[in-house]
Amino acid sequence: MLHYAVAFLVIALIAALLGFGGVAADAAGIAKLLFFVFAGLSAATFALGLVRRFEPGTHNPDKRGPT
Repeated sequence: MLHYAVAFLVIALIAALLGFGGVAADAAGIAKLLFFVFAGLSAATFALGLVRRFEPGTHNPDKRGPT
């Protein structure tokens, strides 16, 4: 799930570069909107990944599998 968060973060940074940097003057409003959408998606998937990682009962370091 972390790779989705990283992908959304990269897309958000590209949108920010285009929108806030003035490179895409005609589409700056859309690029700014996309930045906030993908930044939010990045934060949400990162948080969900942390929640799933530390969910009770999903990790047992003492259990080593079938012997």
